[in-house]
Amino acid sequence: MVAPGRVVTVLTWPGTNPRLSSLLLNSHTDVVPVFKEHWSHDPFEAFKDAEGYIYARGAQDMKCVSIQYLEAVRRLKAEGHHFPRTIHMTFVPDEEIGGFQGMKLFVQRPEFQALRAGFALDEGLANPTDAFTVYYSERSIWWVRITSTGKPGHASLFIEDTAAEKLHKVVSSILAFREKERQRLQSNPHQKLGAVTTVNLTKLEGGTAFNVVPATMSASFDFRLAPDMDLKAFEEQLQSWCQAAGEGVTFEFVQKFMEPRVTSIDDSDPWWAAFSRVCKDMNLTLEPEIFPAATDSRYLREVGVPALGFSPMNRTPRLLHDHDERLHEDVFLHGVDIYTQLLPALASVPALPSDS
Repeated sequence: MVAPGRVVTVLTWPGTNPRLSSLLLNSHTDVVPVFKEHWSHDPFEAFKDAEGYIYARGAQDMKCVSIQYLEAVRRLKAEGHHFPRTIHMTFVPDEEIGGFQGMKLFVQRPEFQALRAGFALDEGLANPTDAFTVYYSERSIWWVRITSTGKPGHASLFIEDTAAEKLHKVVSSILAFREKERQRLQSNPHQKLGAVTTVNLTKLEGGTAFNVVPATMSASFDFRLAPDMDLKAFEEQLQSWCQAAGEGVTFEFVQKFMEPRVTSIDDSDPWWAAFSRVCKDMNLTLEPEIFPAATDSRYLREVGVPALGFSPMNRTPRLLHDHDERLHEDVFLHGVDIYTQLLPALASVPALPSDS
């Protein structure tokens, strides 16, 4: 238990060489809420229709991967296989609300250190094409609240220096930056969403009555900063926008991730070489990308464990968090086959300098 009511489950298949670091297969056990009235079938029944689609909350995010890990290990054990590296399967809570009482706490505990993780697999996203997407990094999440203070008064007057006027200036500056990033994405057909910075205005707060000019107003933003963004310089930019709007305009971080890490996808890297070789042998086309949102992989990378986000779902629309989330049984079963090939290769990576 990493926090009250938050349990991490670890299943371990010991390797033949305990001196080597382990392979970590991570998945999260929580799911997002549902609105049953918008579903064709009960979202917690795992209903399979006549075409072979399995309808369930978590069918893509990410019960499918959890079960694929288990089934691949079951198959390999039943066939009598043993591998040099220990394989740990971790099932963690709280990912859908930030992992603050899940993986973020777990990686700081001695129980995690005892796993001696050398490499990890975690969740990815479905790909509607024939290819499979693999994620080697993530954007940094910044949740920022801008607060503006100004002169209050009766709403029938032209009051100077109001909180709303100054807040509007900051909002305009941030949305102008948003438009530049949107244009940068759209102008390059090869550019992926994870390689640019997105920002959205998600909350506006302030005021008590229609006829009272408020003394304080705030705007909240969700920033997803690209890995190549200079985070210190961007924080200074936020400060500059607030200062330009006038006195009494400040910002605070509700969430601020400052450790963007990139997992190597160079052919000289033994872990990537093993992963990509299996995919090539199985005729799987890989599309390496930066994850556009956030997963528990960021906490693993932060403590020095290289991680790839990979959910083997091709020819599948992205329906995570959506109504009628579903996965075709053929795609699901093919994913089991893929892990059955991946795990032996990764658990047999020769000894590395980092293992000593």
